[in-house]
Amino acid sequence: MLEGCMPWPADQAARYRARGWWEGITIAEMLSRSAARHPEKTALVCAKQRLSYRDLVETSDRLACRFLDAGIKPLDRVVVQLPNGPAFVHTYFALTRIGAIPVTALRAHRHTEIRHFLRASGAVAYVIPDRIGDFDYRSMAAEVQSGIRSLHSVFVAGEPAAGQRDLREMFAAPMPADAVRAALSRLRPDASEVATMLLSGGTTSLSKLIPRTHDDYVLNARLCGRAAGFGADTVFMAILPLGHNYNLSSPGMLGTFYYGGTVVLAPSGDPAEVFSLVEGERVTTIAAVIPLISNWLNSPLPDGYDISSLKVIQNGGARLAPELRGRLRARFGCLPQEIYGTAEGLINMVPLDAPEEYLLHSSGMPVCEDDEIKVIDDAGNELPDGAQGELATRGPYTIHGYYHAPDKDAEAFTADGFYRMGDIVRKQGRYVYTEGRKKDLINRGGEKISCEEVENLIVAHPKVKAVTLVAMPDPVFGEKACAFVIAKDGQSVEFAELIAFLRQQKIASFKLPERLELVSEFPVSPVGKILKRQLREAIAAKMEGEKAGGAVA
Repeated sequence: MLEGCMPWPADQAARYRARGWWEGITIAEMLSRSAARHPEKTALVCAKQRLSYRDLVETSDRLACRFLDAGIKPLDRVVVQLPNGPAFVHTYFALTRIGAIPVTALRAHRHTEIRHFLRASGAVAYVIPDRIGDFDYRSMAAEVQSGIRSLHSVFVAGEPAAGQRDLREMFAAPMPADAVRAALSRLRPDASEVATMLLSGGTTSLSKLIPRTHDDYVLNARLCGRAAGFGADTVFMAILPLGHNYNLSSPGMLGTFYYGGTVVLAPSGDPAEVFSLVEGERVTTIAAVIPLISNWLNSPLPDGYDISSLKVIQNGGARLAPELRGRLRARFGCLPQEIYGTAEGLINMVPLDAPEEYLLHSSGMPVCEDDEIKVIDDAGNELPDGAQGELATRGPYTIHGYYHAPDKDAEAFTADGFYRMGDIVRKQGRYVYTEGRKKDLINRGGEKISCEEVENLIVAHPKVKAVTLVAMPDPVFGEKACAFVIAKDGQSVEFAELIAFLRQQKIASFKLPERLELVSEFPVSPVGKILKRQLREAIAAKMEGEKAGGAVA
């Protein structure tokens, strides 16, 4: 395995192969296998472009040869920062075809993050768009390249700047099929080798690099697709970035391609754009997050479209409140499917035939029978079902270490190889119920408040469209709870009525928010997660300003 990566212990690896979890095929071979079954079927839809499985494989293979000509070798790392579109899909499969390792950055990342990804991975190349909106990625690439010795190539999906290469010319350059096959036949990657590097989801420090092998990532796609009911008739809509694990392989693009379905790329999460595509492409599954779902539920626009093809709307990133799951099912006539997991490995999904309790309330169950899960206390002791603690896991697609990060590994993994998820959960058999991040608890004078628990109660208020609860500083208790609320259109929520509503839910008084902030939107990450750290900083600064001005919070 690539130097700096931690392999699975030999006994575990042997067991996973023997049980058929690891198929011994690469990501590119997975795509080629589906293409061989139905070469003319539509694999990808993006705006007016429709690519068959044959198109996808042939173009990706041709691009793979051009990358070889450009000096990219097996195991070279390449930071890929492309928006959703055919260029991303072709680039991803081309790199994995020759055994190079894409490091999937998001379009919102800027100089600090990109410089870190390039240095931490030792990347030899960087793939970018020319510009999106008013931001020029070519200028950023030139600035970061000057201080990174390993980086010898910048490829631009658009008009390149001086010293950069035009990815469009590499796509278009003709190459005989026999020459492509001959060039690539010598470069079959080992399925147990690192295939791609994902980014850890931390919001308080620069991301760590997560090495995923062909074996484990194909399995990730296969099992998530199975849990989502994917098949050749699946039409999957991606709205969030394909470079993120959720839309890439959980089940996402790769899960769809594993089963021979069709991926439809939506230009945005706007209700009109989303549901017109559902109607036009007969979409069966949408991967979404809470802000998107909340917006769709509160918009009249979906009612104007035929969405009878829609079977499932998935939710990831944070637990969707039971009330919203019920509304989603009633409004759109489809199943809500909760997906809870991590780019480091473990994915939990609610089975589509799960009983009502699990469908509406749980965060799902592991997608693999050999996923080992346990709930532990701060000392690492396993807790019984029903007790809250940190979720720890190991299994055939969960990593055993980050890339070149022994200090982080010591914090994140137990001595017996379990990955600490950092989430507070409770367990009922194989079903998991998330209670919030381990560091997302508000400590009010020793009393711990689960933000997610209180948020799920507040969102049921008839005037509340969305809510997030964060800690605000307090000189006596250390922390108190502040509720940031987006009210439904035309509505306003008073603090007193919110507290009266919560008291009717008969929760402990210490869990009640002690301040209400009405906002029009939440700051979110590129994949739709609410950035609570920014809200904590904002309320702390506002309170400090009020204190200085003599105001009473």
